[in-house]
Amino acid sequence: MIDLVTLGVTVFMGFFAIMNPIANTAVFTGLTASQSPHEKKQTAIKALTAAFFIVAAFSLLGKGIFQLFGITLPALRMAGGILVFMVGYHMLQGSSSSMQTQSPSKEAEDVSISPLAIPILAGPGTIATAMNYSAAESLLHILITISAFGVLCLVTLLCFLYAQKLVAFLGKDGVNVITRIMGLLLTVIAMQMLIQGVHDAMHLFTPAGG
Repeated sequence: MIDLVTLGVTVFMGFFAIMNPIANTAVFTGLTASQSPHEKKQTAIKALTAAFFIVAAFSLLGKGIFQLFGITLPALRMAGGILVFMVGYHMLQGSSSSMQTQSPSKEAEDVSISPLAIPILAGPGTIATAMNYSAAESLLHILITISAFGVLCLVTLLCFLYAQKLVAFLGKDGVNVITRIMGLLLTVIAMQMLIQGVHDAMHLFTPAGG
């Protein structure tokens, strides 16, 4: 029993380090700055629900999916890096921090699935972590992995819901500053993902002893 608890805590902390809910709260604030409180709540729930099912799917079928489509983890890292860079670049320009009131006929941009759910929440690092902890192919390990990520999703949801009050407290100028800072942070994260992807690809395709 103690071993299972230890494993659960280890898996949770591994996910926490990768999906850092505190940093992602600031990203969420920037991406949803133009949405109403109700829309932000719906976006948070939708994004985290999608992220949970994505990670759960890769925990259960990850290796099979990669083998079926001939996908490598380095390719996933590089593609994710490009997507995150695009998001970060637009945030750095302030394009996702508009505080203007939208007309009733214009719907707020839906950022819940992309880029929030994937690749920000359920990105290459998170997916790789899930596949790593469930690699033993033991049903118990898979269930613990999925449960740990589910708990983290709940923690992140609470952070996202409180982010609404943070936006109201900071106001337009504060959100603009946060948006640009998070944009810079995301571009740096994206470059790190690309570098890691290239590094992993070099090792993947370099013959042993070469």
